[in-house]
Amino acid sequence: MRMLRLLLLLLLCPVAAQAAVQPDLRDFAYRQRPGARLPAGENFRDATGREVRIADLLRGKPAILALGYFSCPNLCGIVRADLYNALAQTGMIAGQDYTLVALSIDPAETSADAARAKATDIAAYPLPGAARNWHFLTGSAAGVKAVSDAVGFRDRFDTRLKQFLHPAGIVFVTPGGVVSGYLLGVGYAPADVRLGVTRASTGSIAARALPVLLLCFHFDPTTGRYTLAVLKLLKLGAGLTVLVIGGTLLLAFRRERRQP
Repeated sequence: MRMLRLLLLLLLCPVAAQAAVQPDLRDFAYRQRPGARLPAGENFRDATGREVRIADLLRGKPAILALGYFSCPNLCGIVRADLYNALAQTGMIAGQDYTLVALSIDPAETSADAARAKATDIAAYPLPGAARNWHFLTGSAAGVKAVSDAVGFRDRFDTRLKQFLHPAGIVFVTPGGVVSGYLLGVGYAPADVRLGVTRASTGSIAARALPVLLLCFHFDPTTGRYTLAVLKLLKLGAGLTVLVIGGTLLLAFRRERRQP
């Protein structure tokens, strides 16, 4: 546990240097809440402007919940693209195997913003069942906060950069609206996405995911991209993960040899 905390702390350092944010960035990590229930009574609007509730969109299927915002210049689009790439390789069909809910955390965004994001994403990733079973939602600040609190998602709006600071990741939800598990950061493996959906479909609750924090924040106006900070974090995270696993195995091996 101490090594995992060290990993989290080290992963935060590059983001802190890049974003120059004063608060403790660990406050913006997902506070994972497997087993928590999503609010059933909150109303949102879909890409057509229709009023919906997340519970009504599940229709007996597990859901993949992606919290972000549609005008995001940073990681939100990358999170969704990575998810779509993984889904394309699983062979799963939206509406048959899963439901996708992309919920905007920006209460200023409208159904028109959701419609544009949905159209863009489906044009790039025309996966089976996506048109009817990928739901891009907007809602009030209170409604979004209710869902965010339920899954342990925290964010803050930076008035200077006009961007939201928030963690990257996706949440798996059971057909009954209960948090089943998480995939944090970006770069989702198809096997992990399939496992998350399969586990959620049976109502199973996974253990908490490795607490790797990748923040969706910071935009370099000279390049128009968010690549440098992301690549540094991913490389550092991969290296530290190998070190943590290697160190754990080495300690276990030494303990085994010392035992009579």
